[in-house]
Amino acid sequence: SECRWDGQFLLNCSFTRISTIPEDISQTAVTADLSYNNIRTFVCSDGRNEQWVLKHLNLSNNLISELTLTTCTNLPILETLSLNGNAIHTLTLDVPTPTHGSKKYTVVDRLLPALKVLSIERNNLNTVPRGLGLLQSLQTVYMSSNAIQQIDPKDFQNCSQLKDIDLRNNKITKIHPDAFRDLKKLQVVVDLRENALTIPLPQILVSLNVFQLEVCMSKNAW
Repeated sequence: SECRWDGQFLLNCSFTRISTIPEDISQTAVTADLSYNNIRTFVCSDGRNEQWVLKHLNLSNNLISELTLTTCTNLPILETLSLNGNAIHTLTLDVPTPTHGSKKYTVVDRLLPALKVLSIERNNLNTVPRGLGLLQSLQTVYMSSNAIQQIDPKDFQNCSQLKDIDLRNNKITKIHPDAFRDLKKLQVVVDLRENALTIPLPQILVSLNVFQLEVCMSKNAW
């Protein structure tokens, strides 16, 4: 492919006009930059069960509209995933509940176990992606400049390591009082600027129960 490889850790495919993920990506790459291309689909696992050592993957500014991460079992040490500036309206993190009493679950327990930063800014999301709590190491989630309309009580359920949430510049009109209640490690910021909030939020702030937390809510509809 036209990608540039430093021979050891860095793969740079940015601005190469590729439409698919190159098949010759070295499995020794630690950082892969696939930004500013024409990629429409991204499939983590190709069925060969070969694990990559990627820690940083940048898929920003492509043409991805739907993305499923439930098959990402070949990225066990991925720490940052950037999906900014795509057209994503559906991001699937969870799997259907087994039917007929079956106890056979998918590989969801191994879903990106090392992922710390998930960035989905400037996309077409109208809800918070379900299943964020399955990303057991997630510390930071950037979802600014989407079309998210409300924050439900289960949106951040089981996100026990989450420290920083950016929801700036969405269309949020409603936040459930318990939406952030279980996020005991929040310590950086909850950014709710440039939304459509019209009601006061004392219940939400009290439920956070974190004294050093910064909450930004300017430029709303108050």
